[in-house]
Amino acid sequence: MASNTPTDSANRTLAENRRARAKFTIDDTFEVGIVLLGSEVKSIRAGKIELGDAWAHVSSNGTLQLLNSYVAPYAYAKAFGHEPKRVRALLAHREEIDKIEKKVKAKGYTIVPLRVYLKNGRVKIELGLAKGKDGADRREELKEREAEREARAALSNRRAKG
Repeated sequence: MASNTPTDSANRTLAENRRARAKFTIDDTFEVGIVLLGSEVKSIRAGKIELGDAWAHVSSNGTLQLLNSYVAPYAYAKAFGHEPKRVRALLAHREEIDKIEKKVKAKGYTIVPLRVYLKNGRVKIELGLAKGKDGADRREELKEREAEREARAALSNRRAKG
């Protein structure tokens, strides 16, 4: 009988899409499953997945699909390997898919993967409904961060003196 290791039962993050949070304003997030081959699971568990250019969409037959994600080939799966940049099906409830599709069509949202993680031994993806930031939004965010950093520095200098 196999025992569950602490790393499998915990929500362990395998990959994160930091670029998405910089380029987009994330309005809503949701968790979906993903249909994978055995060699893909092994490769993802080793952290060999890239989400930088990946995005998702609702296909014409009403299913969620993940496109342009790269899963590195697993070294020990020579005969039964996988294609690194194939379209992967995402698993979600029908009501959730309909809600996402409605928002994407009506309000111009994009569906971006934010992170890949393990949940009870299964690979899950956190998707976000996102709107693109323009240059002004990014500059404003940088200004806010810089002001916050300066305020923290001033507080720490004040505490050190007093």
